[in-house]
Amino acid sequence: MKSIKELYRIGIGPSSSHTMGPRKAAEIFLTKHPEATSFKVTLYGSLAATGKGHMTDAAIKDILQAVAPVETIWEPKIVLPFHPNGMKFVSLDATGKETDEWTVFSIGGGALAEENAKSSFINTPDIYNMSHMTEILQWCEQTGKTYWEYVEECEDSDIWDYLAEVWNTMKEAIHRGLEKEGVLPGPLNLRRKASTYFIRASGYKQSLQSRGLVFAYALAVSEENASGGTIVTAPTCGACGVMPAVLYHLSESREFTDTRILRALATAGLVGNIVKANASISGAEVGCQGEVGVACAMAAAAANQLFGGSPAQIEYAAEMGLEHHLGMTCDPVCGLVQIPCIERNAYAAARALDVNLYSSFTDGIHLVSFDKVIEVMKQTGKDLPSLYKETSEGGLAKDYKPMGGK
Repeated sequence: MKSIKELYRIGIGPSSSHTMGPRKAAEIFLTKHPEATSFKVTLYGSLAATGKGHMTDAAIKDILQAVAPVETIWEPKIVLPFHPNGMKFVSLDATGKETDEWTVFSIGGGALAEENAKSSFINTPDIYNMSHMTEILQWCEQTGKTYWEYVEECEDSDIWDYLAEVWNTMKEAIHRGLEKEGVLPGPLNLRRKASTYFIRASGYKQSLQSRGLVFAYALAVSEENASGGTIVTAPTCGACGVMPAVLYHLSESREFTDTRILRALATAGLVGNIVKANASISGAEVGCQGEVGVACAMAAAAANQLFGGSPAQIEYAAEMGLEHHLGMTCDPVCGLVQIPCIERNAYAAARALDVNLYSSFTDGIHLVSFDKVIEVMKQTGKDLPSLYKETSEGGLAKDYKPMGGK
């Protein structure tokens, strides 16, 4: 498995696979062809189907048009075998002759991959010698150590500085999101709700206030993402509100130190990394179970560690967080990361806290392992029709006609 730095990417929304990945691909292609007089970019499958709503073409043009004109070709009905998020970059000279082409795939969380190739531009070394939760759990039991210590052993010494930057970025997104009001970009005319939830939460007694604040924090980050703000993929842009909401709420209400929060981030990153290595975190490949479902698993594991859970209890929390999102479709209305994405972040954050509580009442022993749920999620994703994998052609997105804010 690769570094959790590649899971926690700091960048601009609204989509890690449809915005951050294509932007990075454009940067790579431009470094190879700064002499080009024009470019052609063909978007395939999900990238083409929902790319306009996700601002895929804008992200690419922001990079390439600084050098030369860009022609965007949309091919939503052509799905390349390797991954639904395919794109082909072509450079041209002054005579209009093609000088090079590059096909690359945005595979989720801002990561890129090539089919049957090992590019030094996009491939980084594996640094974890174990990639399944079961074997890492056994290592924890044998050594007496916990998941974050395994992360510390595998990562470079700067990992804690990087996670501190991640944590600060998450908090800043919450603070910005709580202050902003108005309508989110796009044809849905969706009103921002985070500030309203935050204010209303203060009027409730402690139990309901706690839940209202969690909602407000998740909404704040998700709304920042939807408006193109700076967020952290955890594991994706579309699911970026879950982890910050849970961790910020616990740091504020329970006064956990930043050191403990960073350790929880490390454990959560390991959980997300295991899913990414053995299945997928791409909504275009496995549906929203790979985005919000994985985010819930990560947040549940982080919360359980903060409350003193054993390695077995932490694994159980992660397992439940993902298991109870199995089969969740990715059908964004109008191709925007707004409906149902924003509400899902808020609800998954609350569910992560419930999962933590449930696991805390157990001894961590259960019949279905986290690794097994990952296998099932991967197969379920394969079985889902493409209508429900970020094409906006089915489910909630089908025949939707905007009628004002939801």
